[in-house]
Amino acid sequence: MFSHPSQPRWQSSSPSPKWSSPPPPTPQSPATTGPRPRSEPPPFHPPRPSLPFIPFNLGSTPSSSSFSGPVFASGFDSAPSIPWSFEDEAPLLEELGINTGQIWRKTSSILNPFRLNPNLHEDADLAGPFLFLMAFGLFQLLTGKFQFGIILRWVIFAALFLYAVFNLLAGKKGSLDLHRCLSLVGYCMLPMVIFSAVSLFVPHGGMAIFAMAATFVLWSTRVCTGLLVELAHGADEYRGLIAYPCCLVYMLFSLLVMF
Repeated sequence: MFSHPSQPRWQSSSPSPKWSSPPPPTPQSPATTGPRPRSEPPPFHPPRPSLPFIPFNLGSTPSSSSFSGPVFASGFDSAPSIPWSFEDEAPLLEELGINTGQIWRKTSSILNPFRLNPNLHEDADLAGPFLFLMAFGLFQLLTGKFQFGIILRWVIFAALFLYAVFNLLAGKKGSLDLHRCLSLVGYCMLPMVIFSAVSLFVPHGGMAIFAMAATFVLWSTRVCTGLLVELAHGADEYRGLIAYPCCLVYMLFSLLVMF
């Protein structure tokens, strides 16, 4: 007979293996686990200047200073003081070369076509003509016509045209320069300015406007021709030939008013 063992065969008599695990971490104090505080750098102290502070008040010397430099107060104290005020300043128009009295005298001479004074126009200027052209353009603007650029270009072309015609006729005898010619053409635009202002109250398309245009064109032609002949010596014999281009120039400006 076989004896039954106290333990089955599948059960091993050796003890079961045990898995080894790491020991649990030991708690540490928060002072040792946290980040270490960063050490702050020492505060920045700028270096002190070796020279003492120099005051900008040149009239007074520094009370306590070891700097021995030149004192500039004596040079400024000896300079004479010049009084200045706005009353001593010249007017702005005079500094710009604009003589309002002369412009008014030239304008008054143009208003009387039978008594011209050529001596007033010996000194040519462009301030008066520019005012007349701006006034002419303003009156045209009141009628709904924006013609400032056209007026300025026509005056320049008219001055060049009269300058070329006069020099071709007079030759070496003439003494007319372009600046004076432009000044005369501009001042003789005064009758056209008056015509442009009066035409605001006259109906266009009738005989009245044409009669007024002819009157003002003859006025400008006579004044411009007389001044050109008197100021440019040696052109008396060409008065009729000079009057014809002058009439054409101012007739063009009258057409701007009528149409």
